[in-house]
Amino acid sequence: MKVLNVHKRIINQSKSEVSEILKTLATENDKVWPKEKWPEMKFKGGIKVGAKGGHGPIRYSVEKYNPNEIIQFKFSKPIGFNGIHKFEIEELDKNKTEIKHTIDMNAKGKGIFIWTFAIHSLHNALIEDGFDKIENNLSDSKKKTEWNFWTKFLRKQISKRKK
Repeated sequence: MKVLNVHKRIINQSKSEVSEILKTLATENDKVWPKEKWPEMKFKGGIKVGAKGGHGPIRYSVEKYNPNEIIQFKFSKPIGFNGIHKFEIEELDKNKTEIKHTIDMNAKGKGIFIWTFAIHSLHNALIEDGFDKIENNLSDSKKKTEWNFWTKFLRKQISKRKK
């Protein structure tokens, strides 16, 4: 099953401001990843080409890294996730930057089931929470995207399993 999942947000800041925030990804002072609500993104030794890491049960390695333009990861787990996910930033004008997150993969076998019934909804909420965090770090706004019913249901089931 072909999966192309794209999230975009326009941030009313310069590309250099947004790229400085992107440089904090997977660091102790992470201003991108919503680790307050989601499993933390971790890489031993930080993000650099070839580094292996991930978040929760999702594993990947860094394929491309230029914090002024792109961070691209290649999936290694779960089995059946064959492809990449990436963050990209593009200057639209002097004080307007688009941040984009893309999953481009072919899901196979169990990966189809996992993506369709669990990861898709959770992923969408996680990325929007991350974009909220970026925006909130660069402005006085307190953006908070509401989770859909399925995301709330899945999160509740996951928290019950942890107890």
